Amino acid sequence: MGDGIYAVIMIPIVIDTSVFVAGLRSASGASRMVLRRALTGYFQPLFGHALWFEYQDLFGREVWGEATTPAERLQLLSALAKQGRWVKVYYGWRPNLPDEADNHLIELALAGNAAGIVTHNVRDVRRGELRLGDLRILTPAQSLEELR
Repeated sequence: MGDGIYAVIMIPIVIDTSVFVAGLRSASGASRMVLRRALTGYFQPLFGHALWFEYQDLFGREVWGEATTPAERLQLLSALAKQGRWVKVYYGWRPNLPDEADNHLIELALAGNAAGIVTHNVRDVRRGELRLGDLRILTPAQSLEELR
């Protein structure tokens, strides 16, 4: 038999910072599994300037508990960045979400052709005034079930 060429198709997703924090605070659960799938190449995390700065801002907040050290958190973010894809957002959609700071998630997902946004804040991210076709807003558990 000859050498075969195998295509690996990673599913592009936007991982909200709430999932990153939850995945590091708990040794099990859906958020941790989303991070694992991103690290193993099943999911491809998308990054843009606004989301990257939000991740960086997390390191100075008191949200972590004692499950990980600052060095471990930085190491995981670096590993996610290596697996991920940087996306330039050229157009501001401004879906007018209840929290203005979440609008960048929609813009990044659209610019990167994401399969979905994975967040614990599903209710607010879905409440934008602008309807954007088939963009899925999913909890970590839903993403594990639906994004196959």
